[in-house]
Amino acid sequence: MAEHTSSSITIEAPPAEVMEVIADFARYPDWTGEVKEAEVLKTDDQGRAHQVRLVMDAGAIKDDQTLAYTWTGDHEVSWTLVKSQMLRSLDGSYVLRPAGVYATEVTYRLTVDVKIPMLGMIKRKAEKVIIDRALAGLKKRVESGEK
Repeated sequence: MAEHTSSSITIEAPPAEVMEVIADFARYPDWTGEVKEAEVLKTDDQGRAHQVRLVMDAGAIKDDQTLAYTWTGDHEVSWTLVKSQMLRSLDGSYVLRPAGVYATEVTYRLTVDVKIPMLGMIKRKAEKVIIDRALAGLKKRVESGEK
């Protein structure tokens, strides 16, 4: 089983507001850092993104990829790789948990397997950088109140 990397952050907003930002793929280039383009290719029967094409630039990992998203209630979204130029697999998730009256704990979990040889230590460091930047960007975006 592949090793995963995860991290959590507390955001001063209710889970619904956090998930609204997570689900707004068109705005990802504004706050994620690594995502340069995002395009929803398919939606599910509730209008949520089911397949999304992302153009990524995460330093060591530059890629044009398509991900399939699964929404579990209003507090979790996970994704798996459909196709990629550089990656063999990519699995991730955001899990939201209420943390008090007006706060949400967000846990981001990520497992990446690249097609090119890469030491596990370097791969996990890249995963950690992606997660930390995404969580910091998500927190800033949600707490700024921008929609």
